[in-house]
Amino acid sequence: MSNKLIGFSLFFLHQLLSFQFWQSYYFFVSCEHHKKPKPNIVVILNIIKLNATDSTNTYLKELVNNTTVEDQTVIIAEDQEKGRGQRGSGWLSRKGQSLTFSVFKRFSDLQAENQFVISMAVSLALVEAFEKINVPDVSVKWPNDILSGKKKIAGILIENVLEGANIKHSIIGIGINVNETHFPNLPQASSIRLETGKYFQLDEMFDSVVRNVLKGLANISDHSFSDLRPLYEQNMFQRDSISAFEDGTGQRFQGKIRGISDFGELIIERNNASAEKFQLKEINFIY
Repeated sequence: MSNKLIGFSLFFLHQLLSFQFWQSYYFFVSCEHHKKPKPNIVVILNIIKLNATDSTNTYLKELVNNTTVEDQTVIIAEDQEKGRGQRGSGWLSRKGQSLTFSVFKRFSDLQAENQFVISMAVSLALVEAFEKINVPDVSVKWPNDILSGKKKIAGILIENVLEGANIKHSIIGIGINVNETHFPNLPQASSIRLETGKYFQLDEMFDSVVRNVLKGLANISDHSFSDLRPLYEQNMFQRDSISAFEDGTGQRFQGKIRGISDFGELIIERNNASAEKFQLKEINFIY
């Protein structure tokens, strides 16, 4: 048996001890019988529930590196200990009160320059799911934080793998504050429970959100950008309202969000009427 197959076997055994399957799965291993057998390992998974993990995105990346993972595989953790957000920030989640999961999605016709379409699709899927359960005043704080009013209730972290000029696949991490009621030292955080006054079953919430996300990601291509852009801009937090910002140099200014560029950059019109484009690490909202 090759070292690669032995290493994978140990990896997979470890995972069997640390997670439970929510739905049926199939595991297939075959070896081509040549002078040096090469393992052909295919793991087809639907939804996997982990008891605990540092990060569902990290776990899913390791799974992808060690196996061939089926498109639309979803990893969900009951307890995520070191969740990550945008700009290298952490994501606080509480066992039994939050949803933290990651989706594996392959793409066959999506250029890297159009990668923001993934962010738009997932953000809009969450907006739609939350509006269905009457979360008030839902919006997208660019690029992909989901707010209720001015409070953050969900976040998205997308990590893309490129193949030439195209996106080969994405690992899309999603964290949702569902039933939490306390956010020490996080004045801009909230939960769906706090915003609606209702308690939600996590399993039902997960099922609804995942269905929406997978539907939103279906058949995404380069042509999807122009289709999703108007709806995304319509749902942008503080669009066309005078807001305060801080640029990458620490300078604060006021302006209005006018939308996004063809590459997903944030377009802000300053008070002097000049419009500027900003990437993620070049601008902060002050609100």
